[in-house]
Amino acid sequence: MNQPSSPAAPLPAARRGKRVFRSPHADGAPLGGLSVDEFLRDHWQRKPLLVRAALPDLQPPCDAAALIALAGQDDVQSRLVTAFRGRWQLDHGPFEAGGVPPLSRRRWTLLVQGVNLHLDAAEALLSRFRFIPDARLDDLMISLASDQGGVGPHVDSYDVFLVQLWGRRRWRIAPPGNDQLRTGLPLKILARFNPTDDWVLEPGDMLYLPPGWAHDGTALGPCMTGSIGFRAPSRHEFLREFLTDAAESIQGRDPRFADPGRARVRHPAAIPEDLHDTLNDWAQSWRPSRAAVDDFIGRFLTEPPATVFFDPPSAAVSKRFLARVRRDGLRLDRRTRLLYRRARLFINGEAVPPIRDRAALALLRTLADLRSLDGNEATRALAHPVLAQHLTEWADAGWLHAGGVSQ
Repeated sequence: MNQPSSPAAPLPAARRGKRVFRSPHADGAPLGGLSVDEFLRDHWQRKPLLVRAALPDLQPPCDAAALIALAGQDDVQSRLVTAFRGRWQLDHGPFEAGGVPPLSRRRWTLLVQGVNLHLDAAEALLSRFRFIPDARLDDLMISLASDQGGVGPHVDSYDVFLVQLWGRRRWRIAPPGNDQLRTGLPLKILARFNPTDDWVLEPGDMLYLPPGWAHDGTALGPCMTGSIGFRAPSRHEFLREFLTDAAESIQGRDPRFADPGRARVRHPAAIPEDLHDTLNDWAQSWRPSRAAVDDFIGRFLTEPPATVFFDPPSAAVSKRFLARVRRDGLRLDRRTRLLYRRARLFINGEAVPPIRDRAALALLRTLADLRSLDGNEATRALAHPVLAQHLTEWADAGWLHAGGVSQ
C-alpha cells in the first residue's frame, strides 16, 4: 500500500481523553483468586493451574448443531476422532450432513479449530485471555464429545487453557518426561501415561497446562470443551518461511556462476573447486539486514491461517460508509490480525509503511489494542490523508467494518 506523496496534515486534537486498553484482570480474567501478574509469575510455562468456577456465568459460544454446521464448511478446519470397538480412527472435514455421529453413540469427538474466526461469542471468549500478547494468542478450538469421547493421552507443544463449556469432562495429567508414542495409530497417543492428578471439570471450570504436560480428557456424558491455544513457532518453522521469503525478495544484481577459460578435466564427476567455493561464499557471506528481519517477523506473526478468506464489501467504500464510521466508529474484522512494533504496523501478513506522525501512530495502536475506534477517533483518523487511505483500503479488503459490532 503506497502512501500519498503529499505531506500528511496534522491530526485534529482529541476532544476527550484517550481510551486505554484495560488489563482483562480488571474485568475479571478467568484466573480465580490469582492476579494476572501472579499467574504469569507462578504458572505460565511452569506448572498447571485448576480454577473452579473460572467463568461462572459462561454461556457456550454455540450449541452442538451450530458447531457441527461449522465443521461442514470448506473454510473451517475440523477433525473427527472415533474409538468405536476399541479402534482409533481420524477423519478430516468438511463433514457432510450426517457425517458426524449422533451424541447418543459413545466414544467420538469432533474438534473444530478457529471457532473465534466465525462467531462473535467465541471471539469474546478468546479475548478474555488477552493478558497474553496477541502475537502469542492463536485460536479457540471447541471439541464436542459423546459419552467416553476423547483423543487419548497426548502432549501439546504449546500452552493451553481448557474451559468446560457444558457437560462434564474428566482430565488426568502427568508432568513432562515421557513422549514415546504408540505405533500404528492415526493419532499421537502416548505409549505410557502415568497421571499424577485427576479432576472432573464442570461447566465454567478451567484447567491451564504448560507445554509438555501430558493430558487425557474423557467425556462423562455428552460435553463441549473450549481449548484456548497459543502460537509458539519452532525455529525450523520460522527459518523455513523466512529463508523462502528472503530468496523471493532478493532484488538488484543476481550474479550467476561463470568459468571462462576452464581447463579440460580428468574426473568429470568431481565437483569443481571453483564452483564449490563460489556457492560456499554465497551461502556464508549472505546476511539479511535488520530491517528485513524486522519486516518479516511482523508479516509472519500476522499471516492469517490458510483457511481464512475475507469477504470484501459488494461495493467500494462510499460516502455513506464513511459517514457511518464517523458516527459509530469502526472495528476490525474478527479474522484480522493487526500488530505493531515501534513505528511499524503489520496487518494480515502485510507491512504498513512506517507512520511518522505520532498522533496518527497512536490511533493505529489504539485500533490494534482495542480492535476498534469510536466515532471521535475514527473521525480524527479519516482527517489524516495517510490513515484515511489505509483505513479505506482495509475496508475495501474486508479487514475492518463500520460500527461497533464485528462482522
